[in-house]
Amino acid sequence: MKIAKILNNNVVVVINEQQREQVVMGRGLAFMKKTGDELDDSKIEKIFALQNDELVTHLTELLSHIPMEVMTTCDQIISLARSRLGKLQENLYIALTDHCNFAIERQKQGIPISNALLWETRRLYPKEYALGLEALEMIDVRLGVRLPVDEAGFIALHLVNAQLNGEMAEVTQITKVMQEILHMVKYQLCLEYNEESLSYQRFVTHLKFFSQRMLSRSVVPDDDLMLHVAVKENYPKAWACAEKISTYLTAHYQRELSTEEIMYLSINIERVRKESRSADGR
Repeated sequence: MKIAKILNNNVVVVINEQQREQVVMGRGLAFMKKTGDELDDSKIEKIFALQNDELVTHLTELLSHIPMEVMTTCDQIISLARSRLGKLQENLYIALTDHCNFAIERQKQGIPISNALLWETRRLYPKEYALGLEALEMIDVRLGVRLPVDEAGFIALHLVNAQLNGEMAEVTQITKVMQEILHMVKYQLCLEYNEESLSYQRFVTHLKFFSQRMLSRSVVPDDDLMLHVAVKENYPKAWACAEKISTYLTAHYQRELSTEEIMYLSINIERVRKESRSADGR
């Protein structure tokens, strides 16, 4: 295996027999080496044989400045996730590693970021959230950095996102459902979205995963009936809007929402409704 490009002492790019680029990683792999030299197979720790050339390019850019220890730790996290969740999209290597590296840097600088979706993530994606907690332990043990529990939620959402099957028309359909719901909420409640606001971004994030669950017909069971009642009583306009969305989805997608799903929709609708009201004085 000959070196085509050296990124740093630990990472090189090679050309395989099919004339495709592969990223190879190993401690000291490129030390005292130059382009065209043969690799020492005994030093190879990981070969990234990605099928997408654009992903290979992004990965080489990422690995050129991220510490090897962070990359190998994230690789272990992804391997664990694959053993529990099954097939995950290749771009998870880039998205998760980039996120974790940035989170570690922020933590060292004393700039943690809170996760506004942590509560929802923990309840809606328990398997992914459990993996997120395990990932925090792995980062702590291997890298000596203790990330806050908010990061378990962020990692979980990366894992959920990586389970979307980009090879099917699902992504397009998810976008369509999201747009339909955004349109319904906007006109039923007479809102003007501030697309830069945190509440809007939260809503869009919720709709993305909500639409994926709906189209895959994953069921979120009713869990806390008292909480359902409290949300309905406190957010009557948002709840009524969510019920209309549920009726629409049943008619157009043959998917009945559980009361739990209606509750989550209501909470997110109320957030954008309140922000719109405060912005225009209504």
